[in-house]
Amino acid sequence: MAGMTVETAGGRLAVIGAGALGLSMVRGLVEARVYTPDRIVVADPDPARREAAAQLPGLVATADNREAAGQAEVVLLAVKPDVVLRVLAEIASVLSRERLVISVAAGVELETLEAVVPQGTPVVRAMPNIANRVRESATAISAGRWVTPAQLAVAEAIFRSVGRVVRLPEALLHAVTGLSGSGPAYALLILEALADGGVAAGLPRQVAEELAAQTLLGAARLVLETGESPAVLRAAVMSPAGTTAAGLQVLESRGVRGAIWEAVTQAARRSQELAQSARAAALRTATRTEGKA
Repeated sequence: MAGMTVETAGGRLAVIGAGALGLSMVRGLVEARVYTPDRIVVADPDPARREAAAQLPGLVATADNREAAGQAEVVLLAVKPDVVLRVLAEIASVLSRERLVISVAAGVELETLEAVVPQGTPVVRAMPNIANRVRESATAISAGRWVTPAQLAVAEAIFRSVGRVVRLPEALLHAVTGLSGSGPAYALLILEALADGGVAAGLPRQVAEELAAQTLLGAARLVLETGESPAVLRAAVMSPAGTTAAGLQVLESRGVRGAIWEAVTQAARRSQELAQSARAAALRTATRTEGKA
């Protein structure tokens, strides 16, 4: 959402985790002018990652997660699922109703996240994908129990700066993980195969990859900008007994449609398994905490 002021985007932002996802989010937010670098603080234990983040003039980088979270109105947790609960527990003492927490940890559900933070802390789950590096992510967001409409709008503005955003019930985020979260890998495999076919037909590798990439980009934009279904657009490309019909016949006979369908559903099931593991981990943590009380 280019042109949005830092005030309407939630004041100051803390990004915990300066890996590929965290840094691409920071760059996208700055390029879209949702936040200025001096309103962002990044936390990461890795000195090299902190140095990379600090390349943006005015941005503050620290190794202290709690220090970073305590300075911000919005805390973006750009860490892996296996560490997100530990990080949340680490910063819990500085969280409150006024401090929005956004988690991009795949498979870790709102109920599990909310069990670690003080009651009343607003938590949003988001499922972006790797294309946020070029501001073309597909992101779904879901609001926790204590998120206000204004805070949800802030979360949406943040992810709209790096692509398209949809609001969904959390129950659908496993499907989102299988489709658009993992989907770039499927699309890149298809792109690689298209380019390989082009090379086999005589094209130079670089030319084949460029044409394959532009072809997938163009097909996606046709769907998004015309509003027509992929099936209708595909039929418009295919003439009876033509080259496209010959190619599609091979894909259908090899079960490509079914394989992609199964890839999405299997990834969604894996997301559900990760959620179960995270719930179990949160329960163990809560039990140990109660035992020490």
